[in-house]
Amino acid sequence: MSTLVVILQFLLSLTILVVFHEFGHFLMAKLFKVRVEKFYLFFNPGFTLFKHKSKKSDTEYGIGWLPLGGYVKLAGMIDESLDQEQMKRDPQPWEFRTKPAWQRLLIMVMGVVFNFILALFIYFMIAFHYGETYIPFKNMTDGMAFNEYAQSIGFRNGDILLRTDSKELVRLDDESMHALLEAKTVWVLRDGVETAIQMPEDFAEKIIESNSMFLGINYPFEVDSVMPDSRAMRAGLLKGDRVVSYIDTSFQDSVRKSDVFSLIAMFNKNKNVPISITVRRKNTLGHLVVTPDADGKIGVAMRGPGSFFKYETVTYGFFESISVGVEKGFGRLFNYVGDMKYVFTPAGAKNIGGFVTIGSLFPYPFNARIFWEITAFLSLILAFMNILPIPALDGGHVMFLAYEVITKKKPSQNVMVKAQIIGMVLLFALILYANLNDIHRAL
Repeated sequence: MSTLVVILQFLLSLTILVVFHEFGHFLMAKLFKVRVEKFYLFFNPGFTLFKHKSKKSDTEYGIGWLPLGGYVKLAGMIDESLDQEQMKRDPQPWEFRTKPAWQRLLIMVMGVVFNFILALFIYFMIAFHYGETYIPFKNMTDGMAFNEYAQSIGFRNGDILLRTDSKELVRLDDESMHALLEAKTVWVLRDGVETAIQMPEDFAEKIIESNSMFLGINYPFEVDSVMPDSRAMRAGLLKGDRVVSYIDTSFQDSVRKSDVFSLIAMFNKNKNVPISITVRRKNTLGHLVVTPDADGKIGVAMRGPGSFFKYETVTYGFFESISVGVEKGFGRLFNYVGDMKYVFTPAGAKNIGGFVTIGSLFPYPFNARIFWEITAFLSLILAFMNILPIPALDGGHVMFLAYEVITKKKPSQNVMVKAQIIGMVLLFALILYANLNDIHRAL
């Protein structure tokens, strides 16, 4: 059931992003009187799930079976269909190729623009409808929990983050995480004293290589509910139990103080391996043995950090929400673009993910706010990736149009077809590589 809910969210998000992107092309093409022959959600090699064409319309609307994107087919244009027959006929006034270069340029960039506008609108609506609720670092009296690598460079469990050399650290969010990855020095509050930690130059690469969060909120692992017939139930865990310590066999059977962050990491590291835990139940300590399943789960829901620390809530008016949405959209886009440099490192390449990785971002059970946050971020990614100067993407067409504007010469049809084929091969190779990474991580 959980897998189905995640898949449906992924497909719904993808549908919104693709339809909005293609509608940008469609709207601008109609504005400049370019005939749109097809408007498709998803690709349809071989067969189509659904199609409809009105007698009064030039456009066939359809749904393909391959959820890798979508397309609008414009008359008189070399695109993914590689249709060259119409290009052999005399140019017509309704065709893409007969329009001025600036009009063709606007048609091609409008899909990217619409995705960016969509992201800003979603962030605006989230700010207006939900506001922002978070636990400030200053309220996290137990501080943060850090993984082994973070502790090796100077962090300690219980440290309260204060600032980096570029940013005051207020809460745990994307902006703070990005600032930590880029920082040269981080200041923490440790036992009431400010302590400076010098960050190694390869800190971000090491974190990417570890493929895990290097910090989390340090709060107790307390059971809120136990799933029927789960490994937790078979181990004897009950609602209200608090796991206070566990035996970490990788540290020569040493007893480790428990918190949510470290215990979940232990479950993920020791899948299908029995783990000895000490549980406090009504002021009485007891010992249990629980075995995480192949996914590192034991079948419990935990009390959230809000049960232990005080949240703060910020609400925004209509016009203030617009400003917040724009700031968040631009901020996340700049951070994403800045992080692209890590993709070209060995660790970054290994962590490129496909459909499984993207799908895993969506929550179970369904949470509307998280769904829209993820959809907005994916819309930014789609906008950025599509504007890259790669043939078969919008950015590839923009590249050739820019060449035409500068040189006053159109690339030949043969060049356009070959570039389109090369671009499609590169894209499918990247998709295959990303999904093979998913399969490798699952094995």
